Amino acid sequence: MRSQLMEMLESRKDEIIEIRRHLHENPELSFKEEKTSQYILDFYKDKDVEVQSNVGNGYGIVVTIKGGKPGKNIGLRADFDALPIVEETDVPFKSKNEGVMHACGHDGHTAYLLVLADCLIQLKDEIPGTIKIIHQHAEEVPPGGAKSIVESGVLDDLDHVFGIHILPIGPAGMVGYHAGYTFNGRAYMKLKIQGRGGHGSSPHLANDAIVAGAHFVTAAQTIISRRLSPFDIGVITIGSFDGKGTFNVIKDSVELEGDIRYMTVETKEKIEKEVKRISKGIEEEFGVTCELTYENDYPPLYNDPELTEQVAEILKNANDPAIKEVKESPAMSPSEDFAYYAEKFPSCFFFIGCTPKGEKDPYFNHHPKFDIDEDSLLVAAKAVGHVVCGFYGIE
Repeated sequence: MRSQLMEMLESRKDEIIEIRRHLHENPELSFKEEKTSQYILDFYKDKDVEVQSNVGNGYGIVVTIKGGKPGKNIGLRADFDALPIVEETDVPFKSKNEGVMHACGHDGHTAYLLVLADCLIQLKDEIPGTIKIIHQHAEEVPPGGAKSIVESGVLDDLDHVFGIHILPIGPAGMVGYHAGYTFNGRAYMKLKIQGRGGHGSSPHLANDAIVAGAHFVTAAQTIISRRLSPFDIGVITIGSFDGKGTFNVIKDSVELEGDIRYMTVETKEKIEKEVKRISKGIEEEFGVTCELTYENDYPPLYNDPELTEQVAEILKNANDPAIKEVKESPAMSPSEDFAYYAEKFPSCFFFIGCTPKGEKDPYFNHHPKFDIDEDSLLVAAKAVGHVVCGFYGIE
């Protein structure tokens, strides 16, 4: 079956690319992927599978492929939302939706998984178990789609979930993996500091919210430099400081927004505790009031070490000319809501190199000039196909 599956995928490479280009031309933002969802549903029309739509808090789709033999149940996940970015690539299939772009590769994720799923449907009598294809909406915007799909219960019978991300960390043919904590978790904070405005000439009659806010920005960085172990990973970015006013007027209030990243649950808890402590301290030190909003978004993504090692061995032993290199990769600083699947099931999320041919300094995901080597899409399909076959012991 494995050789048959690979031959089927190779014969449909052009179709995978065609699907990717169609999706690239027609991107939709998180929670607004109505047409993309319908495109996916139309693909499965009249196929011998169970299709569930509107799963979770949006346009999520779960397709159940029941194998002809008993065995374990696994999930294969791909996301399909785009980003609010004005595309700057020079390709004939450029986004038709102004200000919206598939700048993260989710178009490619969906394209490879649609064709792989169709091939697996045709070979399902040989599969010893059940495979659930998870077409997930809204990866880019918290609370995301993954958490709600997990909470819906439609995946409760799964043993493992597998997923990939195309990244320009190597050429097409390179597959990367990392065991343990692999992607950062993240949190969002907003702090409104209420002081007392006044005339710039009489600061003693006012209570300057900008001074208090500036102190918070500086103090928050000491959480990373003085509260975390040098071996822990954490980042606090104050991306917005809304304190604009008039040059000779002491500001009455300011509002700050920040992005917080961490690699472990322990670090997450420590940073949150310290942000709240500093906020309280500023109230005492400057005589202001602080209204803090602190929301934990995606948790750190933890790849099950045993399963990840199994995936790596399967791919290293695949003897597939499309997969030229399988190597351990470093952990990644962005966040990924695949983490919610990995929280519930032992899972593995790995990487597919997609650096465009000839590029020595490629644009990374989320850049308006992000592009891929489309050969990476067949690599993704074959790599995940090998993992499915290897997991089930299919040759």
